[in-house]
Amino acid sequence: MNKQQQKRHRANYPRSVLITGAAKRIGRALALDFAAQGWTVAAHYRSSSAEADSLIAEIAATGGKAHAFQADLTQEADVQALVPSVVEAVGPLGCLINNASTFERDSIETASRESWDQHIEPNLRAPLVLTQSFAKALKDAVEPARDGAPAPLNGVVINMIDQRVWNPTPQYLSYALSKAGLWAMTKSLALELAPRIRVNGIGPGPALANARQSKEDFDAQCAAMPLGIGTSPEEICAAARFIISALSMTGQMIALDGGEHLGWAQAPQDHQFLD
Repeated sequence: MNKQQQKRHRANYPRSVLITGAAKRIGRALALDFAAQGWTVAAHYRSSSAEADSLIAEIAATGGKAHAFQADLTQEADVQALVPSVVEAVGPLGCLINNASTFERDSIETASRESWDQHIEPNLRAPLVLTQSFAKALKDAVEPARDGAPAPLNGVVINMIDQRVWNPTPQYLSYALSKAGLWAMTKSLALELAPRIRVNGIGPGPALANARQSKEDFDAQCAAMPLGIGTSPEEICAAARFIISALSMTGQMIALDGGEHLGWAQAPQDHQFLD
């Protein structure tokens, strides 16, 4: 492979993926989906050890490969050690999905140093450190030589962001700031890590009811979207597959939110259309 070819992004990704927050909810769906595609899954969790063990067993039962890794993403030492531990266990990583996230309510009146750290550390600082470690581990990774010099392996980072970065709202101040920072970081690192590593994001709207919502509340929230629907774990998995396959895509975010990012959700209205 000549120097000009080495400057082009190619889909020669090691088939191992690290997914943070993989034991539950969207992270679990992503882990199962990647395993079904033949990827070796490194499933990070913080405290959900039983759920992580269940996930690993479910993947193994279908013939897939998965390993669980515990780390507290609010602790710098844990974050710094995570990727090296994963690479030692499964080999080079081809994909990093920064999915783990803290989502708690605060406001200009209630925001504190504690609420700031509670969101910024796992939602922004950890994705930065993990991406640094991912890029460092991939730097010297090459695939076996076939037609000359060994070809450098490439990679993909997918950040789970939030449609709020395009549609600011007054709730969840520290959370919103952490996701705005993650969106800015996505674009910046897409430039810095090109051409070997692509960096993109997915910005979900309502996908699953949170701990503070009843089913009725969640259904009403989705119905208030411009399209009258939210998203789903399955749709988010499909978006992740698209990002992996779209070799020219970097520095972008796919909003899956029923149109919520276009403006504050309004009640459904009847419209008349011209023929």
